[in-house]
Amino acid sequence: MTLLRVAWRAWRVFVHLLRGLATIVWLFPRLTPAQRDLRVQAWSAAMLLRLGVTLHVSGQPPAIGPMLLVCNHVSWLDIIVLHAAHHCRFVSKADVGRWPIVGRLATGAGTLYIERSSRRDAMRVVHDMVQALRDGDILMVFPEGTTGDGITLLPFHANLIQAAISAPAPVQPVALRYLDRHGHTSQAASYVGDESLLGSIWRLLGSDGMRAVVHFGEPEQALGRDRRTWARDLHDAVTQLLQGIRQSVV
Repeated sequence: MTLLRVAWRAWRVFVHLLRGLATIVWLFPRLTPAQRDLRVQAWSAAMLLRLGVTLHVSGQPPAIGPMLLVCNHVSWLDIIVLHAAHHCRFVSKADVGRWPIVGRLATGAGTLYIERSSRRDAMRVVHDMVQALRDGDILMVFPEGTTGDGITLLPFHANLIQAAISAPAPVQPVALRYLDRHGHTSQAASYVGDESLLGSIWRLLGSDGMRAVVHFGEPEQALGRDRRTWARDLHDAVTQLLQGIRQSVV
């Protein structure tokens, strides 16, 4: 039964990827930015259904920008989940833009790319983020800089927080957690350390009853804080949101 579930879901996911690519190539040039955002959010929600993932959103997503969202990072699946919860522009590692099909989809959704190994490129991306925030965009970053286990929050890097100070723009903490049918943390979509992408996808396609829970916190202003101080405070805020998710399902 698991093999049949994986095969059926994999086929549906592949077809949905191709539909998304066709939409970006043929339809997006004729749409307004707002219409594109709605298409991306609807496509992402439909992809979760094909992956067998149920989405639950709590808190209040931002109605309008500018807004910088900061969230913990668990898996490659995070981007699809967060797009389905509320459309935003992601800041992602440059490797994603070079992935077949997925890279074109990410670029079409407005992703900003960063070469994480280059400090100079980080400065360029912060400049681009500042301009996007001044244009009224909603941006999303994963300040941990890598994926975690979904339970313990890694330290936040402060570099990208500078964009919200320079714009200036508010920052909204967001927490994301994957749960199994019993309310326990699910590792089905885990993509951490030496785990392979294909192995992560295989586990997810074979899972049953997985939920993605997204909790939006309260937006906050810098109020004179430098980027390092603000990053520590935002780390505490996301930690509290994660604890709230755990308590709500116990």
